[in-house]
This record gives sequence, C-alpha cells and structure tokens, in this order.
Amino acid sequence: MSNLTLIIGNKNYSSWSLRPWVLMKQNNIPFDEIRVPLFTETTNNELAEYNSDSKVPVLKDGDLVIWDTLAILEYLSEQYLDHAGWPREVHARAIARSVSAEMHSSFSNLRNELPMNCRKQFFDIVLSDDAKIEIERVLSLWRQCRSNFGKKGEWLFGDYSIADAMFAPIALRLHGYNIQLVGIESEYVNSVLNQPCIMEWIETGKLEKEIILEDEIDV
Repeated sequence: MSNLTLIIGNKNYSSWSLRPWVLMKQNNIPFDEIRVPLFTETTNNELAEYNSDSKVPVLKDGDLVIWDTLAILEYLSEQYLDHAGWPREVHARAIARSVSAEMHSSFSNLRNELPMNCRKQFFDIVLSDDAKIEIERVLSLWRQCRSNFGKKGEWLFGDYSIADAMFAPIALRLHGYNIQLVGIESEYVNSVLNQPCIMEWIETGKLEKEIILEDEIDV
C-alpha cells in the first residue's frame, strides 16, 4: 500500500484529475487510486470527507489532504520529486509557472467547446472566434516554451514538468477534435499521445460506462 492516495473523477471526462495522475505516473511515484464518478446522486457524499467542495482531484498523503490540481502538483514536486516538477533553471522555472498558472485560470471557451472525451473522435467542429483565439494562444505558448527552453527534449522545457501535466488534457482535446496542427505543436501532441501512462488513461476511460451529458457534444 502506498502512503499516497489520489481521488479522481471519470477518466473519460475529468481533465483536472488527469494532471496529477500523469505527473505521478510519469515520475514513477507510487500511489493508490480512488475513482469517484462525477455528477451522480452519490458524488457529493463520496467527496464530502475531503473538504474539496465536492471537486476532484484530491491527494491524500497519510492524514494530510490536498485539493486543487496545481496545489497537488506543487506538493508532489516539493515532497516527492526534490522540486524537479519545475525546471531547475530560474528563467525556465518562472515561465513554466507562468504558463501553468495561465492554464489553470484561463481558456474557458476552449474548455467549454472542446470538453475532454477520450471515447470519441470529432470532425468538422465549429468553434467560436473566442475559442479559436484561445487555441492559438495555447499553441503560441507551446512554441515559445519549446523554442526557448525545450530544444534538448520532447517536452515544453526539455525534461517533463508540471507544465506538461497541466497541458496534457489540452493535447488530448486538440487530438480528439482533430484540430489541425503543424510543426512543433503537432510534435508535442504526439509526444503526449505516445506516453504509456496517457495511453493507459485513455484506454481505461474508454471502458467507463458513465455518461456525463454536459460533456457530450453533437457536431
């Protein structure tokens, strides 16, 4: 039994749950996993003990309970990765924190119009102008990070970091909705898709039976 337990939502839909999960898997941090299906009659009761306002993910480390994705990622970096969740170099670390915080707080149109759905592939999606602007902003950030800090590896800052965990669900969305990409952006999405732990997440998500209607869209 691990001392760490990660409480997550549906793998098919829960992009926030994916972020700490993939960081831990990528870094071989052992943990137990509790999956709580979201938007059911029992969801709030199942999550009530964690003081997370009925949200996932939640990380338990013994008696300590941490909620909010970015807080969990920071804690894992400090306590289990010797601070290597962030780049070591000062400038790279500052930019990694900046893009991760922007991902945490922004891109609402992208999230709403391209909800994560591992089970399906979508074609000819019609996006609002606001969503298109947000997608271009994400791609611009990826290009900047790879060009300035990630030339020696396949990740945004060379080695895998919290920034990559934060953007993993966006990579899955762009792939799942067949958003046309080229160059660095296409290579980066392929790097995410080729992670064994991401493959595991997707395949498990496809086996889930629950349907969250608000995350199912018709195109």
